[in-house]
Amino acid sequence: MVPMQPTQPPVTPVAWTLLIPLKPLSRAKSRLSGAADGTPLPRLALAFAQDTVQAALACEPVRNVVVVTDDPQAGRALAALGARIVPDEPADGLNAALSHGADAVRSADSGAALAALNADLPALRPEELHRVLNAASRYSRAFLPDAAEIGTTFLSAVPGAALEPAFGGRSRARHRASGAREIAARGVESVRQDVDTPADLRAALKLGVGEFTSALLAGRAVC
Repeated sequence: MVPMQPTQPPVTPVAWTLLIPLKPLSRAKSRLSGAADGTPLPRLALAFAQDTVQAALACEPVRNVVVVTDDPQAGRALAALGARIVPDEPADGLNAALSHGADAVRSADSGAALAALNADLPALRPEELHRVLNAASRYSRAFLPDAAEIGTTFLSAVPGAALEPAFGGRSRARHRASGAREIAARGVESVRQDVDTPADLRAALKLGVGEFTSALLAGRAVC
């Protein structure tokens, strides 16, 4: 007789609100200058955000996508996809924007499950984000390291837990030190591949970017 193997307890379905911070397009993606055959950086940053939001909204466990931004062009374009736009009232960087967005969501729904997601994930696949969200639902707070294994592209907090974002630079170590659980990175490369440098862009293109980035870069050389 083959002994029965222990099984993981079933994951209770969670409906998530995703928070996506986006700085003004005029100040976005400076390290990509010259990487895409003269493509204006504001257009590139917007295309990344559009592909990120569109994929997030197509992910089954995602109930809402909230974009925290003061950029009017980005706000209009992302609202047209179905995102809710929250003005970046603190105007004090990424983590302040995420904390403000979390407060805005939970002021209306104190039991909301929150997940912060980078705005520069043009290769994001809904099914891979679904896997990350399912894994995150097992912990009060969880995070996913970026492809470089240094930063963070995803941070979650279930109802009753504070988000406590610490993005930027070596955020993987900061999120781990804060008590958030690191999610296993296997099979979710599209959720990890943010784009800050030309090498990042080449890696995202190899994974396969979404329709907005693809259309913008069609026929353009990528350095």
